[in-house]
Amino acid sequence: MPPKKKAAVSAPSTMKELKDTLWKAADKLRGSMDASQYKDVILGLVFLKYVSDAFDERREQIREELVADGMDDEQIADLIDDQDEYVGSGVFYVPETARWTYLSQNAKGTQEVGGVAGKTIGQIVDDAMRSLMTANASVLSGTLPILYNNVSVDQRRLGELIDLLGDTRFTGHGAKKARDVLGEVYEYFLEKFARAEGKRGGEFYTPAGVVRVLVEVLEPYNGRVYDPCCGSGGMFVQTEKFIEHHGGNPTQVAVYGQELNQRTWQMARMNLAIHGVTGDLADRWEDTFAQDKHPDLLADYVMANPPFNIKDWSRREDDKRW
Repeated sequence: MPPKKKAAVSAPSTMKELKDTLWKAADKLRGSMDASQYKDVILGLVFLKYVSDAFDERREQIREELVADGMDDEQIADLIDDQDEYVGSGVFYVPETARWTYLSQNAKGTQEVGGVAGKTIGQIVDDAMRSLMTANASVLSGTLPILYNNVSVDQRRLGELIDLLGDTRFTGHGAKKARDVLGEVYEYFLEKFARAEGKRGGEFYTPAGVVRVLVEVLEPYNGRVYDPCCGSGGMFVQTEKFIEHHGGNPTQVAVYGQELNQRTWQMARMNLAIHGVTGDLADRWEDTFAQDKHPDLLADYVMANPPFNIKDWSRREDDKRW
């Protein structure tokens, strides 16, 4: 009797199925990793998948435009990697070894060839993060996690997660764009990680319902929006959603934020990039009480969920804010 064939695994067809599938896959990585590092590993991969998808989409658009202009394959090859063509359309330029196709092809790592040492998938992902930050230094410098080759990261499971992310369809979910789908996934992961970390989760995440109420009360249709303890940037993302829902123009709002924790500041910058929100979160993380990174800002709206549980804080007597 011939062996039974395994049933094909169907791709997630709804947003809920997509989120649940990705969360279960990501959960495989938990192992001996502490919660904060686990969070950084997963969110970094989601961000890398987003920028790679957006790059591929823009690359295909450029190719179609060049073909329409009557150019041959050689001319197209000379022009299709013009970085300005991507950045000018609000898309990060992704070097070849940082593209998801390259990561997927090498999800099990590379072997030594011709005297060139092989690499684990963790090394390949770390290199991808570095090259992506270098290619987009003005926006991403110091933002992305470099920790995928740490001993606490299971390399086999990391490769499996990359395979799953590559196989999952991030388009085709109703009328949603790939950016919106990935943005929703990122927010979902933030919420799940915050719940997993309990009280500490409040340091980087404010429940969506609370953020929504704050934004709807203030109605920031235009002007400058400031969050002095911005966490992972939820206030800014919700502001954009509010404006779009009411038929406004999100470009009429400028967002400014500051965050004390380095990892949370990095998460916020990735979160804004995924949602297509341009914001000024300063050049680095810093304590708002001790060092105001936006001293000349005259904000039209200030919204925040301050860290009320922090007892050890100080102020500078020469700070005009006091």
